[in-house]
Amino acid sequence: MLQQATGLFIAETHTDAVTWHFTVEQMLVSGKTQYQEYQICEIPTFGKTLFLDWKIQSSLLDEHIFHECMSQPAMTVHPHPKKVAVCGGGEGATLREALKHRTVEKAVMIDIDEELVDMVKLHMPEWHQGAFEDPRTTLLHTDARKYLEENKGAGFDVVLSDLPDPLEAGPAVYLFTKEYFQACADAMSDDGVLALQAGAANMSYPYCFSSVVATLRDMRDTFPVVRPYWAIMTTFLLPWGFVLASKKHDPLELTEEEVAKRFAARGVNTRYYTPRFHESVFTLPEYLLEAIDRHGRVLTDAKPFIWGA
Repeated sequence: MLQQATGLFIAETHTDAVTWHFTVEQMLVSGKTQYQEYQICEIPTFGKTLFLDWKIQSSLLDEHIFHECMSQPAMTVHPHPKKVAVCGGGEGATLREALKHRTVEKAVMIDIDEELVDMVKLHMPEWHQGAFEDPRTTLLHTDARKYLEENKGAGFDVVLSDLPDPLEAGPAVYLFTKEYFQACADAMSDDGVLALQAGAANMSYPYCFSSVVATLRDMRDTFPVVRPYWAIMTTFLLPWGFVLASKKHDPLELTEEEVAKRFAARGVNTRYYTPRFHESVFTLPEYLLEAIDRHGRVLTDAKPFIWGA
């Protein structure tokens, strides 16, 4: 049942310089799990929108941009991805994008918050589009890092790390460190590919993104290929960063024609990350290249990144 909430808005602080206000036309559902609060609202222009702990996460306006970028570069660069791990990704949309590739035989999604996923299954079908019921899907509710550490040698061709930002005292602080990335590598095949969301890629707060890039580049013996990329996210009101790290395959070696060929062979259709746009997502502006050089530092469990925005 819809609860009328005309006149309400959600205020989200980005930095001490900026607070964004989102007008709430209707509050569709809200609640609290063991790990976080959730709110699903109708927002003008954005449509149905998910907030976690009153911070915007995803909207129907452009969730396809985030989730295509989260999944498709890594899935596409691997020549034959059969086994995929999705770490986090509670909405089911990262899983949805991975399953577009008919080469996939098994997809394991590991999200610790079972209550949230159950809520999403019911109230956000536009995101998962039946991916949870796909016979190739195995859904687990446990700690993603623990799962990877316990499944060393599992042979995942692609690991998609769609996890929350590393907020202080939050569950994701140790999911952006060298030790976590090594656990990912150890659970991957010999030519496996890792992709992760890596935080804001704007001029005012490129620090998490820069440090994730620096950390993966420091692991050159494990990941010889590290390619940062980005997307413009209207929902976040800023550009967002991602990083692809590969044991062998380099997305910059894929031509538009080869991406199109792989999409056609695997039955993949996209709206943002298209064959024509493939090279563009990996073309960073100068300010991000400078930020990586200036602010990037190697993240470890002893010295993780703590989100300060």
